[in-house]
Amino acid sequence: MSFTLKTVALNDQAIGCIECNGNNYALTDLAHHNHWLDLPTTVIGLFADWAGNVTRLNAACANLAGLTPLPPNLSLLAPLQYPGKLLCAGANYYDHNLEMGVTETRKEATRLFFFFKAPLNSVVGPGDTVHMPLGTQKLDWEVELAAVIGKRARAVSVESALDYVGAYTGAIDISCRDLGRAPDTFYKIDWMAAKAHDDSCPIGPCLLPAQFAGDAQDLGLKLWVNGELKQNGRTSGMIYNIAEQIATLSRIMTLHPGDVILTGTPAGVGAPKGIFLRVGDTVAVEFERIGKFEVCIQPSLP
Repeated sequence: MSFTLKTVALNDQAIGCIECNGNNYALTDLAHHNHWLDLPTTVIGLFADWAGNVTRLNAACANLAGLTPLPPNLSLLAPLQYPGKLLCAGANYYDHNLEMGVTETRKEATRLFFFFKAPLNSVVGPGDTVHMPLGTQKLDWEVELAAVIGKRARAVSVESALDYVGAYTGAIDISCRDLGRAPDTFYKIDWMAAKAHDDSCPIGPCLLPAQFAGDAQDLGLKLWVNGELKQNGRTSGMIYNIAEQIATLSRIMTLHPGDVILTGTPAGVGAPKGIFLRVGDTVAVEFERIGKFEVCIQPSLP
């Protein structure tokens, strides 16, 4: 029986929960119901023993009689509060590179590269959660599948890399196209200024354990701005697949349970057309097998 994991707001608190059979159940209630005193009550806490906890949660879904679900329509928060690392693959879809003016898109002519976002600052959930970064006039959108590491990975092979994925979730990489430009310098692009501002990584609506994801290398992902479809791609369009990304990253640094990897975006971003986000705009995303959520662009924080 499949399930997803969420974090919801209840009485001004973040409540980790499992969605099973169409209902959400607090992890705290599930632990008491099954006499599991050591079951973590936050979603991020489950990653301390992801394999063992997923096995228990699978069993729990078959033993829900007498357990009261959470009230419906609670506000969704970011499911992971918070990842240890937030790593993002850049320029990793053939069609996106074409729209950004890259004329040589053969895999052999590209290099897989990554940049950081700060988890505590960048990760937000659905709703009125994204604030306009200070000073930008070119705020852009990128829909991305995110892989969540389930066990320690160091220098793993491409062939075994997917064994280290614990779950998948959806993400939006919010980018300042203007603040990242540095044409008069030798490095040309300031990735931190472009990508790492506050609220720059909405994730959600849930975590889908990898065992329920099917072929994660062929999932659909879509993005709308103010109801207009902008991006409509599949993860099969990646230049470097998920396994190659994990293998490469794990040679650069040790990956730990709960680390999140954004895997790139397909074509349809605003920059090639000169169309950018403004205060009041809504950005909605949908991920095959995972679900959908939306955010609204708010005025800048002081």
